[in-house]
Amino acid sequence: MERTRISDAMATVPVGTEVEVGGWVRTVRTSKGGFAFIALNDGACMANLQVVADQKLPNYENDVTHLTAGCSLVVRGKLVESPAKGQRVELHADEVRVLGLADAERYPIQPKHHTFEFLRTQAHLRTRTNTFGAVARVRNVVSAAIHDFFQQRGFLYVHMPIITSSDCEGAGQLFRVTTLDLAQVPRGSDGRPDMDKDFFGRSAYLTVSGQLEAETYACSLGNVYTFGPTFRAENSNTPRHLAEFWMVEPEMAFCDLQGDADLAEAFLKHIFAAVLQRCPEDMEFFNQRIDKTVIETLRGIVDQRFERVTYTEAMDILTRAERSWEYPPAWGRDLQTEHERFLTEETFKKPVIVTDYPATIKPFYMRLSDDGRTVAAMDVLVPKIGELIGGSQREERLDVLLERMNAQGLKEADYWWYVDLRRYGSVPHAGFGLGLERTVQFATGMANIRDVIPYPRTPRSADF
Repeated sequence: MERTRISDAMATVPVGTEVEVGGWVRTVRTSKGGFAFIALNDGACMANLQVVADQKLPNYENDVTHLTAGCSLVVRGKLVESPAKGQRVELHADEVRVLGLADAERYPIQPKHHTFEFLRTQAHLRTRTNTFGAVARVRNVVSAAIHDFFQQRGFLYVHMPIITSSDCEGAGQLFRVTTLDLAQVPRGSDGRPDMDKDFFGRSAYLTVSGQLEAETYACSLGNVYTFGPTFRAENSNTPRHLAEFWMVEPEMAFCDLQGDADLAEAFLKHIFAAVLQRCPEDMEFFNQRIDKTVIETLRGIVDQRFERVTYTEAMDILTRAERSWEYPPAWGRDLQTEHERFLTEETFKKPVIVTDYPATIKPFYMRLSDDGRTVAAMDVLVPKIGELIGGSQREERLDVLLERMNAQGLKEADYWWYVDLRRYGSVPHAGFGLGLERTVQFATGMANIRDVIPYPRTPRSADF
């Protein structure tokens, strides 16, 4: 018999149908009348399927009465109308096969409240809880919606290298990749490590972004996107930062800043509409248990037109605000989270797209504006989180790009292939980046970004 997912059994399979389900025991209780009531979950949905097993089963005394939380079962039986409130059906078991036992004294996921801090130490088992099962399902829908959005618009999905020799952000927060024996590092005449002896014959790093490489594809194939892991060796222990996370980065040829902003707005609306439509049970859970405004917030993203202001206009609003700041705003300084939240939550009460940032605080690849002071950059800000998307029109003019690189101390020789795009058929192009984890965090209302990725990588934490 083909296995039936518990979500289907509880929602659509007709009463009276013989089914076989598999799952893990959440709770079990036995009665003196010779019945066991087993709450079974297979991860397909939030709800548990109640399995009723009675003493007529040949293995009732030896197996069923010894079940505990965490045990894995396959159950065959008939779906019957449930007398209990809040559930359509229950499963009356004709056969219960125990596949794996769980030591009740050692099993860490007991049917009680566990803190998120504790569950991070049990990352291999935490998805058996309601919260982390729901996070995983929302993450899945967000990922699928990302692909759906770009595929529906004719974007080409491309895969950029994880090991690179360039740093598009210029922040130097890179994880080095090497095969050198760290106990006996070969050194040159200057005493520095001899990178010629390394695997690639030069310094190599885990990528901080696939943007530069994706631009090369956009300038040949039109609209493309990459979606994969990225790495930042940022020594930060905040609830907002990870050392390893996933990024989606579209790049569009023949596109300017306005087109970039238009696509970013449509992109977020598509993602969150999909979450609301495809994860109603999970979102109701987050709305009740995590953040009582999370559904309202997502609907505000989907239903409202985003506000658009320049950086200069935003800075005027912030400097005139009658309130104290941890980081006082001033033209030429980057926006901080407190500034971004003020704009979205108090000033406009909706998402805000801020454009035209000072050139001095943005990377070399952003297109210099005619005023020579700003670049064609944009950030999409949302309530509670702040920046969710960062992007720009890319600098397509060879002379200007070289000037910008020189001003930031970058060597043309290190980016020769990127500069070549401006020598051979250069075109206006634009793109942006969206962090998957920050998006899932925003969609679920989870307070710590470490709780929306299966195995968080943070300073001094890589236990799994």
